[in-house]
Amino acid sequence: MELGFVGLGRMGFNMVQRLCEKGHNVVAYNRNQAKVEEIKQHGARGATSLQDLVSQLTASPKAVWLMVPSGKVTEEHILEVADLLQPGDIIIDGGNSNYHDTMARYEMVKAKGIHLLDAGTSGGIWGLTVGYAEMVGGDPEPVKHLEPIFKDLAPENGYLHCGPSGAGHFVKMVHNGVEYGMLQAYGEGYEILEKSRYDLDLLAISKMWQNGSVVRSWLLDLAVRAFEEEGNALENIRGFVEDSGEGRWTVQEAIDQSTPAPVITASLLARFNSRQDESFSAKVIAVIRNQFGGHAVKSEGGEFVGVRQVPK
Repeated sequence: MELGFVGLGRMGFNMVQRLCEKGHNVVAYNRNQAKVEEIKQHGARGATSLQDLVSQLTASPKAVWLMVPSGKVTEEHILEVADLLQPGDIIIDGGNSNYHDTMARYEMVKAKGIHLLDAGTSGGIWGLTVGYAEMVGGDPEPVKHLEPIFKDLAPENGYLHCGPSGAGHFVKMVHNGVEYGMLQAYGEGYEILEKSRYDLDLLAISKMWQNGSVVRSWLLDLAVRAFEEEGNALENIRGFVEDSGEGRWTVQEAIDQSTPAPVITASLLARFNSRQDESFSAKVIAVIRNQFGGHAVKSEGGEFVGVRQVPK
Protein backbone atom coordinates (compact mmCIF):
# COMPACT_ATOMS: atom_id res chain seq x y z
CA MET A 1 0.00 0.00 0.00
CA GLU A 2 0.94 3.65 -0.37
CA LEU A 3 1.26 5.71 2.80
CA GLY A 4 2.47 9.17 3.72
CA PHE A 5 4.35 9.23 7.02
CA VAL A 6 5.16 12.32 9.10
CA GLY A 7 7.63 12.11 11.99
CA LEU A 8 10.88 10.14 11.97
CA GLY A 9 11.76 9.98 15.65
CA ARG A 10 12.83 6.82 17.46
CA MET A 11 9.49 5.13 16.83
CA GLY A 12 8.55 6.66 13.49
CA PHE A 13 11.83 5.94 11.72
CA ASN A 14 11.71 2.24 12.59
CA MET A 15 8.03 2.01 11.66
CA VAL A 16 8.74 3.37 8.19
CA GLN A 17 11.67 1.01 7.81
CA ARG A 18 9.47 -1.95 8.81
CA LEU A 19 6.76 -0.94 6.34
CA CYS A 20 9.29 -0.60 3.53
CA GLU A 21 10.69 -4.03 4.36
CA LYS A 22 7.14 -5.41 4.10
CA GLY A 23 6.82 -3.97 0.59
CA HIS A 24 4.76 -0.85 1.25
CA ASN A 25 5.34 2.37 -0.68
CA VAL A 26 6.05 5.06 1.93
CA VAL A 27 6.58 8.78 1.39
CA ALA A 28 8.27 10.17 4.52
CA TYR A 29 8.64 13.70 5.88
CA ASN A 30 10.45 15.09 8.90
CA ARG A 31 11.37 18.67 9.79
CA ASN A 32 14.97 17.49 10.12
CA GLN A 33 15.74 16.67 6.51
CA ALA A 34 18.78 14.62 7.51
CA LYS A 35 16.33 12.01 8.83
CA VAL A 36 14.50 12.05 5.51
CA GLU A 37 17.74 11.40 3.64
CA GLU A 38 18.54 8.59 6.05
CA ILE A 39 15.18 6.83 5.69
CA LYS A 40 15.46 7.01 1.89
CA GLN A 41 18.34 4.56 2.25
CA HIS A 42 15.81 2.05 3.62
CA GLY A 43 13.47 2.30 0.64
CA ALA A 44 11.20 5.24 1.46
CA ARG A 45 10.64 8.24 -0.78
CA GLY A 46 11.45 11.59 0.79
CA ALA A 47 9.37 14.76 1.00
CA THR A 48 10.50 18.31 1.73
CA SER A 49 7.20 19.51 3.22
CA LEU A 50 3.71 18.31 4.11
CA GLN A 51 2.44 19.71 0.80
CA ASP A 52 5.18 17.85 -1.08
CA LEU A 53 4.32 14.65 0.79
CA VAL A 54 0.61 14.82 -0.07
CA SER A 55 1.35 15.74 -3.69
CA GLN A 56 3.44 12.57 -4.10
CA LEU A 57 0.58 10.30 -2.98
CA THR A 58 -1.31 8.91 -5.97
CA ALA A 59 -3.51 6.19 -4.44
CA SER A 60 -7.12 6.94 -3.56
CA PRO A 61 -7.99 7.42 -0.79
CA LYS A 62 -4.76 9.09 0.29
CA ALA A 63 -3.55 8.13 3.77
CA VAL A 64 -1.15 10.09 6.00
CA TRP A 65 0.21 8.69 9.28
CA LEU A 66 1.28 11.25 11.91
CA MET A 67 3.88 10.22 14.49
CA VAL A 68 4.56 13.54 16.21
CA PRO A 69 4.48 14.76 19.84
CA SER A 70 1.05 14.81 21.47
CA GLY A 71 -0.84 18.00 22.20
CA LYS A 72 -0.66 21.20 20.16
CA VAL A 73 1.86 19.79 17.65
CA THR A 74 -0.42 16.89 16.76
CA GLU A 75 -3.46 19.12 16.35
CA GLU A 76 -1.58 21.58 14.14
CA HIS A 77 -0.39 18.73 11.90
CA ILE A 78 -3.87 17.18 11.67
CA LEU A 79 -5.44 20.47 10.60
CA GLU A 80 -2.66 21.31 8.15
CA VAL A 81 -2.76 17.87 6.52
CA ALA A 82 -6.56 17.90 6.41
CA ASP A 83 -6.44 21.12 4.38
CA LEU A 84 -4.24 19.34 1.83
CA LEU A 85 -6.46 16.26 1.47
CA GLN A 86 -9.74 15.56 -0.29
CA PRO A 87 -13.01 14.13 1.13
CA GLY A 88 -12.63 10.42 1.75
CA ASP A 89 -8.90 10.63 2.52
CA ILE A 90 -7.50 9.34 5.82
CA ILE A 91 -5.30 10.71 8.61
CA ILE A 92 -3.89 8.35 11.24
CA ASP A 93 -2.72 9.76 14.59
CA GLY A 94 -0.22 7.18 15.84
CA GLY A 95 1.04 9.21 18.80
CA ASN A 96 -0.06 9.20 22.42
CA SER A 97 -2.90 11.69 22.18
CA ASN A 98 -5.49 12.08 24.92
CA TYR A 99 -8.58 10.26 23.67
CA HIS A 100 -10.80 13.27 24.50
CA ASP A 101 -8.67 15.38 22.12
CA THR A 102 -8.85 12.64 19.50
CA MET A 103 -12.65 12.57 19.57
CA ALA A 104 -12.78 16.37 19.18
CA ARG A 105 -10.31 16.30 16.28
CA TYR A 106 -12.30 13.51 14.65
CA GLU A 107 -15.33 15.79 14.53
CA MET A 108 -13.23 18.69 13.23
CA VAL A 109 -11.92 16.81 10.19
CA LYS A 110 -15.16 14.89 9.66
CA ALA A 111 -16.72 18.24 8.78
CA LYS A 112 -14.28 18.36 5.87
CA GLY A 113 -15.12 14.79 4.83
CA ILE A 114 -11.76 13.49 6.10
CA HIS A 115 -11.43 10.32 8.19
CA LEU A 116 -9.32 10.44 11.38
CA LEU A 117 -8.12 7.17 12.89
CA ASP A 118 -6.31 6.84 16.20
CA ALA A 119 -3.64 4.15 16.39
CA GLY A 120 -2.19 3.61 19.84
CA THR A 121 1.21 2.10 19.14
CA SER A 122 3.40 0.15 21.56
CA GLY A 123 6.71 -1.53 20.91
CA GLY A 124 9.38 1.08 21.48
CA ILE A 125 12.75 0.64 19.84
CA TRP A 126 12.15 -3.12 19.54
CA GLY A 127 9.21 -2.77 17.17
CA LEU A 128 11.34 -2.82 14.04
CA THR A 129 12.22 -6.47 14.58
CA VAL A 130 9.42 -7.88 16.77
CA GLY A 131 6.53 -5.67 15.64
CA TYR A 132 4.28 -3.05 17.20
CA ALA A 133 1.04 -3.61 19.08
CA GLU A 134 -1.54 -1.54 17.21
CA MET A 135 -4.68 -0.42 19.09
CA VAL A 136 -6.87 1.31 16.51
CA GLY A 137 -9.98 3.45 16.84
CA GLY A 138 -12.16 4.96 14.15
CA ASP A 139 -14.82 4.27 11.54
CA PRO A 140 -14.86 0.68 10.21
CA GLU A 141 -14.47 1.48 6.49
CA PRO A 142 -11.13 3.39 6.62
CA VAL A 143 -9.82 1.01 9.29
CA LYS A 144 -10.57 -1.96 7.05
CA HIS A 145 -8.91 -0.21 4.11
CA LEU A 146 -5.67 0.26 6.07
CA GLU A 147 -5.58 -3.17 7.72
CA PRO A 148 -2.61 -4.27 5.57
CA ILE A 149 -0.61 -1.42 7.13
CA PHE A 150 -1.69 -2.20 10.69
CA LYS A 151 -1.13 -5.93 10.30
CA ASP A 152 2.33 -5.52 8.79
CA LEU A 153 3.39 -3.16 11.58
CA ALA A 154 2.16 -5.64 14.19
CA PRO A 155 3.32 -9.15 15.07
CA GLU A 156 0.79 -11.97 14.69
CA ASN A 157 -2.39 -11.12 16.67
CA GLY A 158 -0.88 -7.75 17.62
CA TYR A 159 -3.47 -5.56 15.89
CA LEU A 160 -7.03 -4.81 17.04
CA HIS A 161 -9.75 -2.43 15.88
CA CYS A 162 -10.85 -1.45 19.37
CA GLY A 163 -13.92 0.62 18.50
CA PRO A 164 -15.01 4.08 17.31
CA SER A 165 -13.00 7.30 17.43
CA GLY A 166 -10.84 7.57 20.54
CA ALA A 167 -11.04 3.87 21.43
CA GLY A 168 -7.53 3.14 20.20
CA HIS A 169 -5.96 5.95 22.20
CA PHE A 170 -8.12 5.05 25.22
CA VAL A 171 -6.87 1.44 25.20
CA LYS A 172 -3.27 2.64 24.75
CA MET A 173 -3.71 5.04 27.67
CA VAL A 174 -4.83 2.24 30.00
CA HIS A 175 -2.08 0.00 28.59
CA ASN A 176 0.50 2.56 29.69
CA GLY A 177 -1.17 2.92 33.07
CA VAL A 178 -0.80 -0.83 33.60
CA GLU A 179 2.85 -0.50 32.53
CA TYR A 180 3.37 2.11 35.28
CA GLY A 181 2.13 -0.33 37.92
CA MET A 182 4.19 -3.25 36.62
CA LEU A 183 7.39 -1.22 36.48
CA GLN A 184 6.81 0.13 39.99
CA ALA A 185 6.33 -3.38 41.38
CA TYR A 186 9.55 -4.58 39.77
CA GLY A 187 11.43 -1.52 41.00
CA GLU A 188 10.23 -1.92 44.58
CA GLY A 189 10.92 -5.64 44.58
CA TYR A 190 14.48 -5.18 43.40
CA GLU A 191 15.07 -2.46 46.00
CA ILE A 192 13.94 -4.81 48.77
CA LEU A 193 16.33 -7.44 47.44
CA GLU A 194 19.18 -4.96 47.08
CA LYS A 195 18.79 -3.62 50.64
CA SER A 196 18.39 -7.00 52.32
CA ARG A 197 20.82 -8.59 54.77
CA TYR A 198 21.92 -10.97 52.03
CA ASP A 199 24.50 -10.37 49.33
CA LEU A 200 22.14 -11.14 46.48
CA ASP A 201 23.01 -11.33 42.80
CA LEU A 202 20.15 -9.45 41.15
CA LEU A 203 21.17 -10.52 37.66
CA ALA A 204 21.20 -14.18 38.64
CA ILE A 205 17.84 -13.84 40.37
CA SER A 206 16.37 -12.12 37.31
CA LYS A 207 17.60 -14.88 35.03
CA MET A 208 16.15 -17.50 37.35
CA TRP A 209 12.79 -15.68 37.43
CA GLN A 210 12.68 -15.87 33.63
CA ASN A 211 12.16 -19.62 33.88
CA GLY A 212 8.88 -20.90 35.29
CA SER A 213 8.19 -17.91 37.57
CA VAL A 214 4.75 -16.28 37.56
CA VAL A 215 6.44 -12.84 37.36
CA ARG A 216 8.30 -13.60 34.13
CA SER A 217 7.59 -11.05 31.40
CA TRP A 218 9.20 -8.99 28.67
CA LEU A 219 9.85 -6.26 31.24
CA LEU A 220 11.77 -8.82 33.31
CA ASP A 221 13.75 -9.76 30.19
CA LEU A 222 14.67 -6.08 29.82
CA ALA A 223 15.71 -5.96 33.49
CA VAL A 224 18.13 -8.81 32.79
CA ARG A 225 19.64 -6.80 29.92
CA ALA A 226 19.90 -3.72 32.13
CA PHE A 227 21.73 -5.56 34.93
CA GLU A 228 24.04 -7.16 32.37
CA GLU A 229 24.92 -3.75 30.93
CA GLU A 230 24.99 -1.63 34.08
CA GLY A 231 25.85 -4.05 36.87
CA ASN A 232 23.82 -5.08 39.92
CA ALA A 233 24.27 -1.76 41.74
CA LEU A 234 23.19 0.43 38.77
CA GLU A 235 25.82 2.88 40.00
CA ASN A 236 25.74 5.07 36.89
CA ILE A 237 21.96 5.46 36.85
CA ARG A 238 20.13 8.26 38.69
CA GLY A 239 16.73 7.33 40.09
CA PHE A 240 14.78 9.85 38.00
CA VAL A 241 11.67 8.55 36.21
CA GLU A 242 9.78 10.70 33.70
CA ASP A 243 6.15 10.25 32.72
CA SER A 244 4.78 10.89 29.26
CA GLY A 245 1.19 11.72 30.23
CA GLU A 246 -0.76 8.50 29.78
CA GLY A 247 -0.39 7.53 33.44
CA ARG A 248 -1.88 10.85 34.52
CA TRP A 249 -4.76 10.44 32.06
CA THR A 250 -5.42 6.89 33.28
CA VAL A 251 -5.60 8.06 36.89
CA GLN A 252 -7.89 10.94 35.90
CA GLU A 253 -10.14 8.50 34.05
CA ALA A 254 -10.31 6.30 37.14
CA ILE A 255 -11.30 9.35 39.20
CA ASP A 256 -13.94 10.36 36.65
CA GLN A 257 -15.38 6.82 36.71
CA SER A 258 -15.08 6.50 40.51
CA THR A 259 -13.06 3.37 39.73
CA PRO A 260 -10.41 2.48 42.33
CA ALA A 261 -6.93 2.30 40.82
CA PRO A 262 -4.58 2.51 43.82
CA VAL A 263 -1.62 0.71 42.24
CA ILE A 264 -1.50 2.82 39.07
CA THR A 265 -2.10 6.02 41.07
CA ALA A 266 0.67 5.22 43.55
CA SER A 267 3.07 4.33 40.73
CA LEU A 268 2.43 7.69 39.08
CA LEU A 269 3.08 9.57 42.33
CA ALA A 270 6.25 7.52 42.87
CA ARG A 271 7.54 8.86 39.56
CA PHE A 272 7.01 12.40 40.80
CA ASN A 273 8.90 11.53 43.99
CA SER A 274 11.83 10.20 41.97
CA ARG A 275 12.49 13.66 40.54
CA GLN A 276 13.04 15.41 43.84
CA ASP A 277 16.55 15.76 45.22
CA GLU A 278 14.79 16.57 48.48
CA SER A 279 11.07 16.30 49.12
CA PHE A 280 9.44 19.54 50.24
CA SER A 281 6.49 17.58 51.60
CA ALA A 282 8.92 15.67 53.83
CA LYS A 283 10.24 19.03 55.08
CA VAL A 284 6.72 20.12 56.01
CA ILE A 285 6.03 16.84 57.81
CA ALA A 286 9.33 17.13 59.68
CA VAL A 287 8.71 20.67 60.93
CA ILE A 288 5.13 19.90 61.99
CA ARG A 289 6.34 16.81 63.89
CA ASN A 290 8.90 19.10 65.48
CA GLN A 291 6.11 21.47 66.52
CA PHE A 292 3.76 18.94 68.08
CA GLY A 293 6.20 16.35 69.40
CA GLY A 294 9.54 18.05 69.79
CA HIS A 295 11.00 15.66 67.26
CA ALA A 296 14.43 16.74 66.00
CA VAL A 297 14.82 17.81 62.38
CA LYS A 298 17.87 17.59 60.14
CA SER A 299 19.59 20.77 59.06
CA GLU A 300 20.87 21.36 55.54
CA GLY A 301 24.22 20.18 56.85
CA GLY A 302 22.76 16.90 57.99
CA GLU A 303 22.86 17.46 61.77
CA PHE A 304 19.86 16.82 64.00
CA VAL A 305 18.75 20.17 65.44
CA GLY A 306 15.74 21.92 66.88
CA VAL A 307 14.55 19.64 69.66
CA ARG A 308 11.54 21.63 70.77
CA GLN A 309 10.38 22.02 74.35
CA VAL A 310 6.72 22.27 75.33
CA PRO A 311 5.88 26.02 75.37
CA LYS A 312 5.23 27.55 78.76
